[in-house]
Amino acid sequence: MSQSQTPADGVRVDAPALEAAVTGALDGLDEKQAGWLADARAKVSADPRAVAALFPAVRRSCGGGPVASTAPEVAGWTVDDAARSLLLLDLSRSAAGADELAREVQDLYTYGDAAERRGVLRALPLLDPVLGDRALPVVTDALRTNDTRIVGAAVGPYAAAHLDADMFRQAVLKCVFVGVPLASFSGLQERADAELARMLADFAHERIAAGRDVPADIWLVLDRYPDAVDTAGLREELSSPVPERRAAAERALAGHTAASAQEG
Repeated sequence: MSQSQTPADGVRVDAPALEAAVTGALDGLDEKQAGWLADARAKVSADPRAVAALFPAVRRSCGGGPVASTAPEVAGWTVDDAARSLLLLDLSRSAAGADELAREVQDLYTYGDAAERRGVLRALPLLDPVLGDRALPVVTDALRTNDTRIVGAAVGPYAAAHLDADMFRQAVLKCVFVGVPLASFSGLQERADAELARMLADFAHERIAAGRDVPADIWLVLDRYPDAVDTAGLREELSSPVPERRAAAERALAGHTAASAQEG
């Protein structure tokens, strides 16, 4: 694949733009931090094996606060996310091919702490031109956790480009279950389909039947597939003889009204 690639699902990943945004996000490093990162990048460029020792040291050497950049590509990133992404980008250029890169990425993820794992996941779109779909096991493992920081990082452009249709739908449901905002899910508008809408509507109905609240952001999908709402019987719950179900339906459909007002 080229660096600006268009997978079959239509989700576009612009790796050069992301690299520029990540590099810009590190403009706030002080002289000592910037020097450490430059030296670390040179070592990884010279020897891919160096990344194993340097990757865990990023946070204490460069910091871990939010990036100062307002670029949308790095929204929600931390400084260590950005620095680790550049180390992995250098690794992708020094590794002896895609298979070696995939092994290193898998090891860094498997043996890393939560911040290191998040850094691996953030970097995947930068590595995509070399990796292809070889890092999907990292994404699927991340989606099995209940750590919202890990799940949120997993559903970036790499997942949008490479998850198959069923895995993509399951990833969306995972975000709904654990509370990761769907607005931050890369590729949602391009890849959402009628089956995903059906699944989300059924989920909403189950929540309403239990008298529980429904996340308002499911309407990002359901508003595009009103038949799924009708088929699931969400509006019928407004007439439920059970007060808790009726109230839950009112709250859920109020979320739909609020979402529609924001879009308007």
